[in-house]
Amino acid sequence: MSHTSSDTILTRMMALHPKLMDLTLGRVWRLLEALDNPQEKLPPVIHLAGTNGKGSTQAMIRAGLEGAGKSVHAYTSPHLARFHERIRLAGELISEEHLTEMLDECYEKNGGETITYFEITTVAGLLAFTRTPADYTLLEVGLGGRLDATNVIDKPELTVITPISIDHEQFLGDTLAKIATEKAGIIKRGVPCVVGPQPEEVMDVIEATASRLGAPLIAHGQHWHVYEEHGRLVFQDENGLLDLPLPALLGTHQVQNAGAALAALRHLGADEVACEAAMTDANWPARMQRLKSGPLVESAPQAELWLDGGHNAAAGLALAEVLANLPKRPTHLICGMLNTKDVTGYMRPLADHADSLTAITIPDEVNTLSAEDTAAAAVKVGLTTTTAEHAATALSTIIANDPQARVLICGSLYLAGAILRENG
Repeated sequence: MSHTSSDTILTRMMALHPKLMDLTLGRVWRLLEALDNPQEKLPPVIHLAGTNGKGSTQAMIRAGLEGAGKSVHAYTSPHLARFHERIRLAGELISEEHLTEMLDECYEKNGGETITYFEITTVAGLLAFTRTPADYTLLEVGLGGRLDATNVIDKPELTVITPISIDHEQFLGDTLAKIATEKAGIIKRGVPCVVGPQPEEVMDVIEATASRLGAPLIAHGQHWHVYEEHGRLVFQDENGLLDLPLPALLGTHQVQNAGAALAALRHLGADEVACEAAMTDANWPARMQRLKSGPLVESAPQAELWLDGGHNAAAGLALAEVLANLPKRPTHLICGMLNTKDVTGYMRPLADHADSLTAITIPDEVNTLSAEDTAAAAVKVGLTTTTAEHAATALSTIIANDPQARVLICGSLYLAGAILRENG
Protein backbone atom coordinates (compact mmCIF):
# COMPACT_ATOMS: atom_id res chain seq x y z
CA MET A 1 0.00 0.00 0.00
CA SER A 2 1.46 3.37 -1.00
CA HIS A 3 2.30 6.29 1.28
CA THR A 4 -0.37 8.29 -0.62
CA SER A 5 -3.16 6.22 0.92
CA SER A 6 -2.69 7.41 4.50
CA ASP A 7 -2.04 10.97 3.29
CA THR A 8 -5.33 10.89 1.39
CA ILE A 9 -7.29 9.82 4.48
CA LEU A 10 -5.51 12.40 6.64
CA THR A 11 -6.44 15.11 4.14
CA ARG A 12 -10.08 14.02 4.33
CA MET A 13 -9.87 14.16 8.13
CA MET A 14 -8.73 17.77 7.98
CA ALA A 15 -12.11 18.67 6.48
CA LEU A 16 -14.16 17.18 9.35
CA HIS A 17 -13.94 20.35 11.47
CA PRO A 18 -13.63 24.02 10.44
CA LYS A 19 -11.04 24.69 13.16
CA LEU A 20 -7.67 23.11 13.77
CA MET A 21 -8.13 23.61 17.54
CA ASP A 22 -11.40 23.28 19.44
CA LEU A 23 -10.69 22.00 22.93
CA THR A 24 -13.40 19.71 24.22
CA LEU A 25 -13.68 15.96 24.82
CA GLY A 26 -17.25 15.30 23.71
CA ARG A 27 -16.39 14.35 20.13
CA VAL A 28 -13.56 12.07 21.29
CA TRP A 29 -15.81 10.22 23.75
CA ARG A 30 -18.41 9.75 21.00
CA LEU A 31 -15.93 8.16 18.60
CA LEU A 32 -14.30 6.03 21.31
CA GLU A 33 -17.73 4.67 22.21
CA ALA A 34 -18.37 3.82 18.55
CA LEU A 35 -15.08 1.90 18.52
CA ASP A 36 -15.94 -0.06 21.69
CA ASN A 37 -13.73 2.09 23.95
CA PRO A 38 -10.15 1.18 22.99
CA GLN A 39 -8.86 3.52 25.71
CA GLU A 40 -9.97 0.90 28.26
CA LYS A 41 -7.86 -1.84 26.66
CA LEU A 42 -4.41 -0.27 26.62
CA PRO A 43 -1.28 -1.54 28.36
CA PRO A 44 -0.49 0.50 31.52
CA VAL A 45 -0.41 4.18 30.53
CA ILE A 46 2.11 6.88 31.45
CA HIS A 47 0.53 10.23 30.54
CA LEU A 48 2.77 13.29 30.09
CA ALA A 49 1.91 17.00 29.95
CA GLY A 50 3.94 20.21 30.23
CA THR A 51 5.04 23.21 28.20
CA ASN A 52 8.65 22.18 27.59
CA GLY A 53 10.43 18.87 27.82
CA LYS A 54 7.57 16.40 27.66
CA GLY A 55 8.79 14.89 24.40
CA SER A 56 12.38 14.58 25.62
CA THR A 57 11.20 13.15 28.95
CA GLN A 58 9.02 10.64 27.16
CA ALA A 59 11.95 9.62 24.94
CA MET A 60 14.10 8.97 28.01
CA ILE A 61 11.37 6.99 29.78
CA ARG A 62 10.93 4.88 26.65
CA ALA A 63 14.67 4.27 26.36
CA GLY A 64 14.78 3.21 30.02
CA LEU A 65 11.84 0.83 29.76
CA GLU A 66 13.21 -0.68 26.57
CA GLY A 67 16.59 -0.97 28.24
CA ALA A 68 14.84 -3.10 30.87
CA GLY A 69 13.50 -5.38 28.14
CA LYS A 70 9.98 -3.93 28.09
CA SER A 71 7.99 -3.27 24.91
CA VAL A 72 6.53 0.23 24.72
CA HIS A 73 3.86 2.00 22.68
CA ALA A 74 4.39 5.75 22.31
CA TYR A 75 2.19 8.57 21.04
CA THR A 76 3.68 12.01 20.30
CA SER A 77 2.75 15.12 18.34
CA PRO A 78 3.28 16.95 16.13
CA HIS A 79 5.23 14.84 13.68
CA LEU A 80 8.25 16.27 11.90
CA ALA A 81 8.64 14.60 8.50
CA ARG A 82 5.87 11.95 8.36
CA PHE A 83 2.67 11.39 10.31
CA HIS A 84 3.79 7.84 11.14
CA GLU A 85 6.24 9.32 13.71
CA ARG A 86 3.30 10.01 16.02
CA ILE A 87 2.48 6.33 16.62
CA ARG A 88 5.13 3.88 17.76
CA LEU A 89 3.94 0.29 18.29
CA ALA A 90 6.06 -1.83 20.65
CA GLY A 91 9.11 0.19 19.68
CA GLU A 92 8.54 0.44 15.92
CA LEU A 93 6.93 3.23 13.92
CA ILE A 94 3.51 2.20 12.67
CA SER A 95 3.57 0.74 9.16
CA GLU A 96 1.80 2.43 6.27
CA GLU A 97 -0.58 -0.52 5.95
CA HIS A 98 -1.51 -0.54 9.65
CA LEU A 99 -1.84 3.26 9.80
CA THR A 100 -4.15 3.29 6.80
CA GLU A 101 -6.27 0.54 8.33
CA MET A 102 -6.63 2.43 11.64
CA LEU A 103 -7.41 5.74 9.93
CA ASP A 104 -9.97 4.09 7.67
CA GLU A 105 -11.70 2.43 10.61
CA CYS A 106 -11.88 5.67 12.60
CA TYR A 107 -13.07 7.68 9.59
CA GLU A 108 -15.83 5.17 8.90
CA LYS A 109 -16.95 4.92 12.53
CA ASN A 110 -17.01 8.71 12.83
CA GLY A 111 -19.78 8.73 10.23
CA GLY A 112 -19.01 12.19 8.89
CA GLU A 113 -19.59 13.87 12.26
CA THR A 114 -17.64 16.99 13.24
CA ILE A 115 -14.29 16.15 14.85
CA THR A 116 -10.87 17.81 14.73
CA TYR A 117 -7.88 16.33 12.94
CA PHE A 118 -5.98 15.88 16.20
CA GLU A 119 -8.95 14.22 17.90
CA ILE A 120 -9.62 11.60 15.24
CA THR A 121 -5.94 10.82 14.66
CA THR A 122 -5.38 10.46 18.42
CA VAL A 123 -8.24 7.97 18.55
CA ALA A 124 -6.59 6.11 15.64
CA GLY A 125 -3.40 5.91 17.71
CA LEU A 126 -5.25 4.54 20.73
CA LEU A 127 -6.98 1.98 18.53
CA ALA A 128 -3.64 0.89 17.04
CA PHE A 129 -2.22 0.39 20.54
CA THR A 130 -4.94 -2.16 21.31
CA ARG A 131 -4.02 -4.28 18.28
CA THR A 132 -0.37 -4.88 19.21
CA PRO A 133 0.74 -6.30 22.59
CA ALA A 134 3.09 -4.17 24.73
CA ASP A 135 4.08 -3.68 28.36
CA TYR A 136 3.48 0.09 28.55
CA THR A 137 1.82 2.95 26.67
CA LEU A 138 3.36 6.44 26.70
CA LEU A 139 0.90 9.21 25.83
CA GLU A 140 2.12 12.77 25.24
CA VAL A 141 -0.49 15.52 25.53
CA GLY A 142 -0.96 17.55 22.36
CA LEU A 143 -2.10 20.85 23.89
CA GLY A 144 -2.92 21.67 27.50
CA GLY A 145 -4.16 18.55 29.26
CA ARG A 146 -7.62 18.85 30.76
CA LEU A 147 -9.42 18.94 27.40
CA ASP A 148 -6.73 17.30 25.28
CA ALA A 149 -7.79 14.30 23.20
CA THR A 150 -5.30 12.08 25.06
CA ASN A 151 -6.99 12.79 28.41
CA VAL A 152 -9.38 9.84 28.23
CA ILE A 153 -7.52 7.34 30.40
CA ASP A 154 -9.47 6.86 33.61
CA LYS A 155 -6.69 5.20 35.59
CA PRO A 156 -3.20 5.62 34.13
CA GLU A 157 -0.27 3.95 35.82
CA LEU A 158 1.46 7.30 36.26
CA THR A 159 1.20 10.91 35.16
CA VAL A 160 4.14 13.25 34.53
CA ILE A 161 4.11 17.05 34.38
CA THR A 162 7.25 18.65 32.95
CA PRO A 163 8.10 22.37 33.37
CA ILE A 164 5.21 24.74 32.65
CA SER A 165 5.67 28.20 31.18
CA ILE A 166 3.74 30.69 29.08
CA ASP A 167 2.71 29.29 25.68
CA HIS A 168 -0.51 28.84 23.67
CA GLU A 169 -2.15 31.66 25.68
CA GLN A 170 -4.98 31.93 23.14
CA PHE A 171 -6.11 28.40 24.08
CA LEU A 172 -4.92 27.87 27.67
CA GLY A 173 -5.08 31.28 29.34
CA ASP A 174 -2.84 34.29 29.82
CA THR A 175 -1.38 33.50 33.25
CA LEU A 176 0.80 30.71 34.56
CA ALA A 177 -1.93 29.70 37.01
CA LYS A 178 -4.51 29.32 34.23
CA ILE A 179 -2.11 27.33 32.06
CA ALA A 180 -1.15 25.16 35.03
CA THR A 181 -4.82 24.43 35.70
CA GLU A 182 -5.15 23.04 32.16
CA LYS A 183 -1.94 20.99 32.39
CA ALA A 184 -2.86 19.65 35.84
CA GLY A 185 -6.03 18.29 34.27
CA ILE A 186 -4.20 15.04 33.53
CA ILE A 187 -3.85 14.30 37.28
CA LYS A 188 -6.18 11.43 38.18
CA ARG A 189 -7.68 10.34 41.47
CA GLY A 190 -5.22 8.22 43.43
CA VAL A 191 -2.67 8.06 40.58
CA PRO A 192 0.92 9.16 41.40
CA CYS A 193 2.20 12.19 39.49
CA VAL A 194 5.87 12.97 38.79
CA VAL A 195 6.40 16.74 38.72
CA GLY A 196 9.41 18.49 37.19
CA PRO A 197 10.77 21.89 38.34
CA GLN A 198 7.99 24.49 38.42
CA PRO A 199 7.47 28.16 39.28
CA GLU A 200 5.79 28.60 42.68
CA GLU A 201 2.41 29.65 41.28
CA VAL A 202 2.37 26.58 39.04
CA MET A 203 3.29 24.27 41.92
CA ASP A 204 0.47 25.76 44.01
CA VAL A 205 -2.04 24.72 41.33
CA ILE A 206 -0.57 21.24 40.94
CA GLU A 207 -0.49 20.63 44.69
CA ALA A 208 -4.08 21.81 45.11
CA THR A 209 -5.27 19.57 42.28
CA ALA A 210 -3.36 16.55 43.59
CA SER A 211 -4.68 17.13 47.12
CA ARG A 212 -8.26 17.30 45.91
CA LEU A 213 -7.86 14.05 43.98
CA GLY A 214 -5.73 12.18 46.52
CA ALA A 215 -2.95 11.82 43.94
CA PRO A 216 0.51 11.30 45.50
CA LEU A 217 3.11 13.74 44.11
CA ILE A 218 6.68 12.76 43.28
CA ALA A 219 7.98 16.30 43.00
CA HIS A 220 11.34 17.80 42.08
CA GLY A 221 13.05 19.42 45.05
CA GLN A 222 10.90 17.46 47.50
CA HIS A 223 10.95 13.79 46.57
CA TRP A 224 13.79 13.74 44.06
CA HIS A 225 16.83 15.82 43.18
CA VAL A 226 19.04 15.85 40.11
CA TYR A 227 22.19 17.74 39.14
CA GLU A 228 25.34 17.55 37.06
CA GLU A 229 28.63 16.90 38.85
CA HIS A 230 32.04 16.30 37.25
CA GLY A 231 30.48 15.50 33.89
CA ARG A 232 28.05 12.97 35.37
CA LEU A 233 24.38 13.07 36.27
CA VAL A 234 23.54 12.54 39.93
CA PHE A 235 19.97 11.59 40.84
CA GLN A 236 18.70 11.01 44.35
CA ASP A 237 15.33 9.94 45.72
CA GLU A 238 14.10 7.89 48.68
CA ASN A 239 15.50 4.75 47.01
CA GLY A 240 19.04 6.11 47.05
CA LEU A 241 21.55 7.77 44.76
CA LEU A 242 22.31 7.11 41.08
CA ASP A 243 25.55 8.16 39.38
CA LEU A 244 24.87 8.07 35.64
CA PRO A 245 26.17 9.39 32.31
CA LEU A 246 24.80 12.74 31.22
CA PRO A 247 21.77 12.52 28.91
CA ALA A 248 22.46 11.86 25.25
CA LEU A 249 20.15 14.83 24.56
CA LEU A 250 22.15 18.07 24.72
CA GLY A 251 21.51 20.95 27.09
CA THR A 252 21.47 21.70 30.80
CA HIS A 253 17.66 21.67 30.67
CA GLN A 254 17.86 17.99 29.70
CA VAL A 255 19.31 17.25 33.13
CA GLN A 256 15.98 18.29 34.67
CA ASN A 257 14.05 16.33 32.04
CA ALA A 258 16.25 13.34 32.82
CA GLY A 259 15.39 13.72 36.50
CA ALA A 260 11.67 13.48 35.76
CA ALA A 261 12.26 10.44 33.55
CA LEU A 262 14.33 8.76 36.26
CA ALA A 263 11.74 9.53 38.92
CA ALA A 264 9.12 7.89 36.70
CA LEU A 265 11.30 4.88 35.98
CA ARG A 266 12.15 4.37 39.65
CA HIS A 267 8.46 4.52 40.54
CA LEU A 268 7.86 1.80 37.94
CA GLY A 269 10.55 -0.38 39.55
CA ALA A 270 13.33 0.13 37.00
CA ASP A 271 16.86 -0.87 38.02
CA GLU A 272 20.12 1.02 37.44
CA VAL A 273 20.68 -0.65 34.06
CA ALA A 274 17.35 0.73 32.82
CA CYS A 275 18.13 4.17 34.27
CA GLU A 276 21.47 4.24 32.47
CA ALA A 277 19.77 3.25 29.20
CA ALA A 278 17.42 6.21 29.68
CA MET A 279 20.45 8.49 29.62
CA THR A 280 22.49 6.89 26.85
CA ASP A 281 19.89 5.56 24.41
CA ALA A 282 17.27 8.31 24.17
CA ASN A 283 16.80 9.91 20.79
CA TRP A 284 14.55 12.90 20.08
CA PRO A 285 14.87 14.56 16.66
CA ALA A 286 14.98 18.35 16.27
CA ARG A 287 16.02 18.94 19.87
CA MET A 288 19.48 20.41 19.32
CA GLN A 289 20.07 17.70 16.73
CA ARG A 290 23.39 17.68 14.88
CA LEU A 291 22.73 17.02 11.20
CA LYS A 292 25.49 14.75 9.89
CA SER A 293 24.34 13.71 6.43
CA GLY A 294 22.06 14.80 3.61
CA PRO A 295 22.08 17.48 0.90
CA LEU A 296 22.23 20.44 3.29
CA VAL A 297 25.23 18.96 5.12
CA GLU A 298 26.95 18.13 1.83
CA SER A 299 26.51 21.74 0.70
CA ALA A 300 28.46 22.94 3.77
CA PRO A 301 31.01 20.19 4.49
CA GLN A 302 33.21 22.26 6.83
CA ALA A 303 30.35 23.71 8.85
CA GLU A 304 28.48 22.48 11.91
CA LEU A 305 24.79 22.19 11.09
CA TRP A 306 22.24 21.95 13.92
CA LEU A 307 18.45 21.75 14.08
CA ASP A 308 16.12 22.68 16.95
CA GLY A 309 12.33 22.95 17.06
CA GLY A 310 11.89 24.90 20.31
CA HIS A 311 9.60 27.89 19.83
CA ASN A 312 8.76 29.75 23.07
CA ALA A 313 10.64 31.98 25.49
CA ALA A 314 11.65 29.10 27.77
CA ALA A 315 12.95 27.15 24.77
CA GLY A 316 14.97 30.18 23.63
CA LEU A 317 16.58 30.41 27.05
CA ALA A 318 17.41 26.69 27.07
CA LEU A 319 18.87 26.94 23.58
CA ALA A 320 21.00 29.92 24.58
CA GLU A 321 22.45 27.87 27.44
CA VAL A 322 23.33 25.06 25.04
CA LEU A 323 25.09 27.47 22.69
CA ALA A 324 26.98 29.04 25.60
CA ASN A 325 28.39 25.63 26.54
CA LEU A 326 29.48 24.58 23.05
CA PRO A 327 33.08 25.22 21.94
CA LYS A 328 33.46 28.77 20.66
CA ARG A 329 32.74 29.08 16.95
CA PRO A 330 31.06 31.74 14.78
CA THR A 331 27.34 30.97 15.11
CA HIS A 332 24.59 31.94 12.70
CA LEU A 333 20.86 31.31 13.06
CA ILE A 334 18.39 30.48 10.30
CA CYS A 335 15.02 31.13 11.90
CA GLY A 336 11.38 30.69 10.94
CA MET A 337 8.49 31.02 13.40
CA LEU A 338 4.72 30.88 13.66
CA ASN A 339 2.61 34.01 14.03
CA THR A 340 1.14 32.65 17.29
CA LYS A 341 4.44 32.73 19.21
CA ASP A 342 6.27 35.22 21.43
CA VAL A 343 8.96 35.83 18.84
CA THR A 344 11.01 38.44 20.68
CA GLY A 345 10.74 36.42 23.90
CA TYR A 346 12.22 33.45 22.06
CA MET A 347 14.97 35.44 20.35
CA ARG A 348 16.09 37.68 23.20
CA PRO A 349 18.23 35.05 25.02
CA LEU A 350 19.84 34.03 21.72
CA ALA A 351 21.07 37.52 20.82
CA ASP A 352 24.25 37.21 22.89
CA HIS A 353 25.21 33.89 21.29
CA ALA A 354 24.65 34.47 17.57
CA ASP A 355 26.65 36.49 15.04
CA SER A 356 23.64 36.81 12.75
CA LEU A 357 20.08 35.68 12.11
CA THR A 358 18.66 34.97 8.67
CA ALA A 359 14.87 35.00 8.74
CA ILE A 360 12.84 32.74 6.46
CA THR A 361 9.17 31.99 5.88
CA ILE A 362 8.26 28.41 6.89
CA PRO A 363 7.34 26.64 3.64
CA ASP A 364 3.76 25.40 3.18
CA GLU A 365 2.68 26.55 6.67
CA VAL A 366 -0.45 28.69 6.84
CA ASN A 367 0.42 30.19 10.25
CA THR A 368 4.00 31.11 9.42
CA LEU A 369 5.34 34.53 10.28
CA SER A 370 6.77 36.19 7.18
CA ALA A 371 10.53 36.38 6.87
CA GLU A 372 10.25 40.17 7.03
CA ASP A 373 8.28 40.15 10.28
CA THR A 374 10.63 37.58 11.80
CA ALA A 375 13.58 39.76 10.81
CA ALA A 376 11.94 42.84 12.35
CA ALA A 377 11.58 41.00 15.66
CA ALA A 378 15.22 39.92 15.53
CA VAL A 379 16.37 43.50 14.97
CA LYS A 380 14.44 44.58 18.08
CA VAL A 381 16.56 42.28 20.27
CA GLY A 382 19.82 43.42 18.71
CA LEU A 383 20.54 40.64 16.23
CA THR A 384 22.30 41.36 12.95
CA THR A 385 19.58 40.30 10.57
CA THR A 386 18.80 39.53 6.95
CA THR A 387 16.17 37.50 5.08
CA ALA A 388 16.27 34.64 2.61
CA GLU A 389 13.69 32.80 0.55
CA HIS A 390 14.75 29.30 1.66
CA ALA A 391 16.91 27.66 4.31
CA ALA A 392 19.24 26.32 1.61
CA THR A 393 19.70 29.84 0.22
CA ALA A 394 20.39 31.20 3.71
CA LEU A 395 22.91 28.44 4.39
CA SER A 396 24.68 29.06 1.08
CA THR A 397 25.09 32.78 1.89
CA ILE A 398 26.37 32.10 5.40
CA ILE A 399 28.88 29.51 4.20
CA ALA A 400 30.13 31.74 1.38
CA ASN A 401 31.26 34.22 4.04
CA ASP A 402 32.31 31.71 6.72
CA PRO A 403 32.78 28.10 5.50
CA GLN A 404 33.46 26.76 9.01
CA ALA A 405 30.53 28.43 10.74
CA ARG A 406 28.14 26.84 13.20
CA VAL A 407 24.65 27.15 11.70
CA LEU A 408 21.54 26.53 13.78
CA ILE A 409 18.17 26.21 12.04
CA CYS A 410 15.55 26.99 14.65
CA GLY A 411 12.26 28.58 15.73
CA SER A 412 9.58 26.01 14.97
CA LEU A 413 8.89 22.28 14.86
CA TYR A 414 7.15 22.92 11.52
CA LEU A 415 10.34 24.41 10.13
CA ALA A 416 12.31 21.50 11.62
CA GLY A 417 10.00 19.05 9.84
CA ALA A 418 10.45 20.86 6.53
CA ILE A 419 14.23 20.74 6.97
CA LEU A 420 14.23 17.03 7.80
CA ARG A 421 12.16 16.32 4.68
CA GLU A 422 14.40 18.52 2.54
CA ASN A 423 17.57 16.97 3.94
CA GLY A 424 16.21 13.40 3.93
